[in-house]
Amino acid sequence: MKKQTEINNTEKAGWVLLIGIVLIGANLRVPITSVGTLMSFIREDLAISNAVAGLVTTLPLIAFAVLSPFAPKIANRIGMQWTIALSMVFLIIGIAIRSVTGIGFLFIGTLLIGLAISIGNVLIPGIIKMNFPYRIGVMTGIYAVFMNIFGALGSGLSVPISGIGNMGWQGALGVWGILATIALIVWLPQLRKQQGAVSKAPIQPKQKTKLWRSPLAWSVTLFMGGQSLVFYTLVAWMPDILNTIGYNAGSAGWMVFLMQAAIIPTTFVVPVIAEKLKNQVGLAIATALLFMTGFSGLLFGSMMLVPLWAVCLGVAGGSGFSLSMIFFTLRTKDAKEAVELSGMAQSFGYMLAAIGPVFAGVLYDIGSGWTLPLLFLMLISIVILIAGIISGKEGTIAERAKIVA
Repeated sequence: MKKQTEINNTEKAGWVLLIGIVLIGANLRVPITSVGTLMSFIREDLAISNAVAGLVTTLPLIAFAVLSPFAPKIANRIGMQWTIALSMVFLIIGIAIRSVTGIGFLFIGTLLIGLAISIGNVLIPGIIKMNFPYRIGVMTGIYAVFMNIFGALGSGLSVPISGIGNMGWQGALGVWGILATIALIVWLPQLRKQQGAVSKAPIQPKQKTKLWRSPLAWSVTLFMGGQSLVFYTLVAWMPDILNTIGYNAGSAGWMVFLMQAAIIPTTFVVPVIAEKLKNQVGLAIATALLFMTGFSGLLFGSMMLVPLWAVCLGVAGGSGFSLSMIFFTLRTKDAKEAVELSGMAQSFGYMLAAIGPVFAGVLYDIGSGWTLPLLFLMLISIVILIAGIISGKEGTIAERAKIVA
């Protein structure tokens, strides 16, 4: 009877952890995606320029790049569970501050939100590897799906919410603090757990040096960076690209929606398949080829086939993101190293993501059209292809290093 009770308690704890991971994941995009559709209201209310308004979406990416390498160090000191809980506290505070009228509050809150989300981005792959070592693919898929679903909801619901009563853009942004609060409450039971060696053991300098000198780690980093750059560049510029080939604003919006809709099922299916394969080279090649197909279609293809190009880019984006997340776990020996690789790859990846939309805009100005930016994205697809082939081969960072030695 006692043994059965222990089994039931273990199962219950597992479900609580699963729900906690899902809710944390749900908070990792929605505070950012909810801003885009409200930008015109924010710009008008605060009387700010387009350049200043653009910082609202760029600041979180810069925060991701800056804090990601430090997230593992914080987790090593106080444990992954406590670090994630504190990130949710800062997320709630950031959302609250951002919802107060005023340019200063807007940027301070946005910066706090970016810092909080960067911690969750880095640590969740380690939490999954530590607690679900035999279900990495499924858990990565579940977490990624909910992150993208709520990211899409943030884009779609913000304007309708702002029109309810006197909510306005402040209320529409602030309401997502409720989701963060729920995530924090559900996560609290994890703080009672004993912190094992995985989450408390300090990372030795020698291990850190090896990671940053590892060709495999840099391949994973380039793969993460490349797919991040492509995704955020498309989110920023795809409506304008479609406008130049004859789509009106409404139709272009639906194509962007179609692209993002294609991402959601892909983020679940790809990790599940990837975990079952001996290596992920084929999936990485398919991801790069789908990116190339989509960009080639936008450059040279028929306007009638734009929905097909949008789906190709969406599937490629979902696959690229999911493979990045699962590389953090499949190419590392334990949760500690997974978090270190995650921090390294996401720091560089989001730095590229912040640069991508700006550089694409510069290329547009140079070439007076979208040909140069799309060729640039084709070049990034080749980088994704090469990095994906190297990252997809079987073996952890430590195992690959032994082979080279």
